[in-house]
Amino acid sequence: MNWSTACLDWESRIMERESLIVVPPLFPAEADAALSVFKELRLVDVLGRPTLGEAGRQWLFDFVGTIFGAYNPKSGRRLIQEFFLLVSKKNSKSTSSAGIMMTALIRNWRESAEFLIIAPTVEIANNSFYPARDMVKADDELSDLMHVQEHYRQITHRGTGAVLKVVAADNETVGGKKASGVLIDECWLFGKRANAENMLREAYGGLASRPEGFVIWLTTQSDEAPAGIFKQKLDYARGVRDGEIDDNRFLPVLYEFPKSILDEKKHLDPKYFYVTNPNLGASVDEEFLLREFGKADAAGHESMQGFLAKHLNVEMGMNLKTQRWAGADFWEDAAGGVTLDLILERSDVIVIGGDGGGLDDLLGLYVIGRDPEAGQWLGWAHAWAHKIALERRKSEAPRYLDFAKEGFLTVVENIGDDVKEFADIVMQCEDSGLLDRIGVDPVGIGEIVDELVDKRGIDHDRIVGISQGWRLNGAIKTLERKVAEKSITHDGSEMMTWCVGNARVEPAGNAIRITKQISGTGKIDPLMAAFNAVALMAMNPEAKQKRSAYENPEAEVMTF
Repeated sequence: MNWSTACLDWESRIMERESLIVVPPLFPAEADAALSVFKELRLVDVLGRPTLGEAGRQWLFDFVGTIFGAYNPKSGRRLIQEFFLLVSKKNSKSTSSAGIMMTALIRNWRESAEFLIIAPTVEIANNSFYPARDMVKADDELSDLMHVQEHYRQITHRGTGAVLKVVAADNETVGGKKASGVLIDECWLFGKRANAENMLREAYGGLASRPEGFVIWLTTQSDEAPAGIFKQKLDYARGVRDGEIDDNRFLPVLYEFPKSILDEKKHLDPKYFYVTNPNLGASVDEEFLLREFGKADAAGHESMQGFLAKHLNVEMGMNLKTQRWAGADFWEDAAGGVTLDLILERSDVIVIGGDGGGLDDLLGLYVIGRDPEAGQWLGWAHAWAHKIALERRKSEAPRYLDFAKEGFLTVVENIGDDVKEFADIVMQCEDSGLLDRIGVDPVGIGEIVDELVDKRGIDHDRIVGISQGWRLNGAIKTLERKVAEKSITHDGSEMMTWCVGNARVEPAGNAIRITKQISGTGKIDPLMAAFNAVALMAMNPEAKQKRSAYENPEAEVMTF
């Protein structure tokens, strides 16, 4: 049997309100049997107490049918085992999760099987448990068949002994489970937890001995840039959907805007709100959505960002706040995939900025090269974090690990390794013959100076202390103008995008200042390093003579 879960024409399908599931149920009889159960479950908190069959939309039936229709009753194996649904807030995710897992519990044949709904908080867990409980209480036959234990948030099938448990997740509640089916609710919140990936792997690890088992990921978009397990699953789902990843055991269903709609700002037109709200007119009240949109628009940029993320599934690339740095609005448009090698190849002079380095800070480095032919500055960043920082800042640990996978951050085991690697990059630029000076925050740079001067032979005069606070105003203004007019091209790293989004501006007389204290818990060290580098490049240093390999005694010279 051959099938594909890719949906290559999803952009036209979603605009035309067509199904995003292109693979029909592999076993139609199983799908029909499951849907007949699912559709009879009753919603007691909806006017008229309709069944799911009466209240649901076809998109939901397609999703449920594919889940249960992937089960081969002859072999006892489910051919599609993992499902990912991204849909906007208020599109009945909690109700749907309750209905899906109740259907699984009713249709299950394995004695003493375990089904889990895993939620990131107690409140979200209750949002899934209460509809399931009410579905049982609203049906006399189900009430006889099921034993509801509200205190434990679990429902037990009296015939098979199988149990549906709804848990607020931690290592203790999900560890050692042998679940036949797992539904993970609000995956975006798990993306903010340092241990989420390992914890959830424990939860669905039982599928190794449960060939009929499944994992379902349900989520809205995150209120900030995706991170951790959420980013991992979202990227994978998009890859499968777009045909870039071949995995027919994974079904992605993503209600999000095509890029062309976002680029043209059409997602701000209410007539397109249906794109990410397949339940618009049912569980999603159109008047409510329009009212919330109006309130967000009146409240300003920050409120609008929240509305776009939760109600329209617009991914947040940068968390732009009211007191944001002006350059943040243009930062992402200036991305150009710049690498250090590209800077070394195209520049006539290079400067380097550095900042940070405390045990719970990032040590940031920023390289700026000047491309005389293109008339452009070229920027590239790197940062280091001690493992201590990941332990002390658990909320940021998933993000740091994502940046490490991206290649722009290094997690170091030993104190001092970050300084040595910082110096390695400085020396790479120095050996090219293009390096002018290194600009650093005068506070707390002792280790860097010692490493560069005493151990690497850099002239002390070439390490410049860049005054911070309001004195950095010139560099801040210079960089924001450069970014706005696209006369600087940068690496486009998610790490720098995050740092730029974290920066907060405070008036200082006739100037402005950006400091770590003003910016709060979100790290900005690589951005401060960039400002330090800008302060040096703005002085228009002389072009350098690029050094050949023959001038570098440590370089390997090829002979023929």
